[in-house]
Amino acid sequence: MASFSFPITTTAFVILLLSLTSNVFNNSAAKHSHSSSVKGIKNPRLQKAYIALQAWKRVIYSDPNNFTSTWVGPSVCNYTGIYCAPFPNNTKLQVVAGIDLNHADIAGFLPEELGLLNDLALLHLNSNRFCGILPLSLSNLTLLHELDLSNNRFVGPFPNVVLSLPSLKYLDLRYNEFEGPLPPPLFSKDLDAIFVNNNRLTNVIPSNLGSSSASVVVFANNYFGGCLPPSIANFANTLEELLLTNTGLSGCLPPEVGFLYKLKVLDVSNNKLAGTIPYTIAGLAHLELLNLAHNMFSGTVPEGICVLPKLSNFTFSYNYFCEEQGICSNLTSKGIVYDDRHNCLPEKPLQRSKKECDAVDEHPIDCLAFHCGT
Repeated sequence: MASFSFPITTTAFVILLLSLTSNVFNNSAAKHSHSSSVKGIKNPRLQKAYIALQAWKRVIYSDPNNFTSTWVGPSVCNYTGIYCAPFPNNTKLQVVAGIDLNHADIAGFLPEELGLLNDLALLHLNSNRFCGILPLSLSNLTLLHELDLSNNRFVGPFPNVVLSLPSLKYLDLRYNEFEGPLPPPLFSKDLDAIFVNNNRLTNVIPSNLGSSSASVVVFANNYFGGCLPPSIANFANTLEELLLTNTGLSGCLPPEVGFLYKLKVLDVSNNKLAGTIPYTIAGLAHLELLNLAHNMFSGTVPEGICVLPKLSNFTFSYNYFCEEQGICSNLTSKGIVYDDRHNCLPEKPLQRSKKECDAVDEHPIDCLAFHCGT
């Protein structure tokens, strides 16, 4: 599966994020009361940051790269991984606007005191060994624009605290141990990117999928099951990448997928999808990668898909297709990387046995029988 990541945010970008979110500035303090001043720090906002960071350092149990060895003394803006920027309402005042501990290999957990960092615009903690559940005090981070907790060891149900962050645009929770259903309110948030792949999420994909304005949605490698809701069509004006590989999806691929006219990447491989390819996909003029492998699709591979102007990679192996229309039988001539192995294609090598193919022909798929709803 392709890897998608946003570039490392620079200090300049931190300042930009903070200025963009200044209109929703909230002076609410964290739930913990810390009225006493910190010696050597006159700035009250940096006083709170000092208290939060020192509390965090106390629950870090392994730091092999010594990222937090500089977290000593009152000069929090000089701590490794801590980025300060001018406060939007008073540019003479410095605040902790960003934390970037990506790839630090730190082990520990997130204390409640992190809620004191309510000037944060970004929190990047990917590729560490943080564990436990997310503190509810994170709801105080009303300016938070980017939250990346990927590749850690967080557990528990989906962390609903992230739904209370009014400025959040980028949410990355992949490669953790979150479990249970996805909350429908997730798709009512104005998010640009939703990464929840490689967790233990279950139940079905919420029927209000598509109410979000995200351009990238990655659900891969979870345990959802059920159908892909037709409401996916509501993503039409924004969605560019949809990755649903190995999520237990069943039923037929809804024709509404073809309404996602901005789509560049569609991967529904390693599921239990059946029926024919919706011909509406032939209208996805921006589609570059289409992966339908390891499902139970049957029928014809439509030429309309194979002639899409930007298509560069088309994988439909390990299905039950019996015909490739027109140029689909010779995609190499168009410079398209493809894989059509283990289907029921006559005169093509490495196909299924006649017995396997006849069994599918004898039981045609009725998509209505799956009762996927509207």
